[in-house]
Amino acid sequence: MPFRRIRVTPAELMREGFEAVRREAKVPELFAPEAQAEAERAAAAAGGAAERVDLPFITIDPPGSRDLDQAMHIERRDAGHRVRYAIADVGAFVTPGAMLDGETHARGVTVYAPDRNTPLHPLVLSEGAASLLPGQWRPAALWTLDLDAKGELVSTHVARAQVRSVEQHTYADVPPALAALLEEVGERRLALEQARGGVRLNVPEQEVVKEGGSWTVHYRVPLATEDHNAQISLLTGMAAARLMLDAGVGILRTQPPPDERSLNRLRRQAAALQVPWPSSMSYPEFVRTLDPALPAHAAVMQEATGVGRGAGYTPFDGRPPAEAEHFAIAAPYAHATAPLRRLQDRYVSECCIAACAGTAPPGWVGQGLAALPGAMEQADHRARVVERGVVDLVEAVLLQGRVGETFAAVVVDEALVQLREPAVRGRLTGASPEPGSEVTVRLDRADPAARTVEFSVA
Repeated sequence: MPFRRIRVTPAELMREGFEAVRREAKVPELFAPEAQAEAERAAAAAGGAAERVDLPFITIDPPGSRDLDQAMHIERRDAGHRVRYAIADVGAFVTPGAMLDGETHARGVTVYAPDRNTPLHPLVLSEGAASLLPGQWRPAALWTLDLDAKGELVSTHVARAQVRSVEQHTYADVPPALAALLEEVGERRLALEQARGGVRLNVPEQEVVKEGGSWTVHYRVPLATEDHNAQISLLTGMAAARLMLDAGVGILRTQPPPDERSLNRLRRQAAALQVPWPSSMSYPEFVRTLDPALPAHAAVMQEATGVGRGAGYTPFDGRPPAEAEHFAIAAPYAHATAPLRRLQDRYVSECCIAACAGTAPPGWVGQGLAALPGAMEQADHRARVVERGVVDLVEAVLLQGRVGETFAAVVVDEALVQLREPAVRGRLTGASPEPGSEVTVRLDRADPAARTVEFSVA
């Protein structure tokens, strides 16, 4: 899933640039014919023969989504809640070691861009037979998570099941009864997150819109249901990490604390955007002060996504890793809830299902764990290259036609400046003042074809 969410309207006006970004990042396009045929055969066989669990699950996703990884059901239990979270069972459709499995290992993740996404799995699976579409029985890894009155997890179970979503919803139209339950669980989990020192980075979506003859930027403030829904995913990932650590085999998403250079750079970006960050305030505390409804705060939140990019995948088999925590979550954590869009989540499902059954994971899981971080790092790098290319393109388009104008800015890193308005970064040619310096810069170049923005000190 992307760190920065950018929507471009109309996207077709930048499609040529997006295509160039994907080509340069070597994003794979069509699946090999044999892999596509495998997917079609698996879809026709309607994978999975597990017992049906007939509860009124619903899905909550952005408008227009078809690759539905998660379906949810929540009920109150005494002063707490029972959360049932159904995760698409990709393992019911992909044969280990076959051509399609090889292609998914080469792709690693779904790659996102404003005009279209490049899927991890063929659409016949990711938007068809494996997707938790409404009205269809689907194979799933069904998590049952019991929470106490404070929202603390008190029991976890996951097993294969067949589930059926009764309705597909967006964040804006969650049914009132579920919205109330989701809010209760979400707010309790948010309070626990704050207490343990987790980082709440509720990044707004950046909307770049053509208005008249020029482009402008807006930020869409996330709805409360998005924040609460994210807490269910985090809850499941933390439960998955605990299951695997107790069983002694699995793969975690780990993250060290951010280095001082990253934090200092973000401090300078906050200063450039005139967002106060007291020196006595920690990074997690600062992030919680940001209001995504304020454009400057929203821009800082976008930039803050770059602070924690030391995250990686840590497999283990027989002995838990020495460093098991994820800094931003402030707890052990595993990516577990998006197997249609992220390869390693399939491994996590298998490890957790086996842990609950008291068995060892399938042989292919144990054999593949050691190589999985390398495959995921390559995939994540490719996705980051696309993301950075999209940002560079959009920023060049925003400033196109303004060459020669001057802007107030702050030097945030060596030869890198952050404008106050619009919230754009660019390279500084010639001698560069010290990081942290406030400067007036002249726009010398804004070239969408080269995805380049350059400034000089005015």
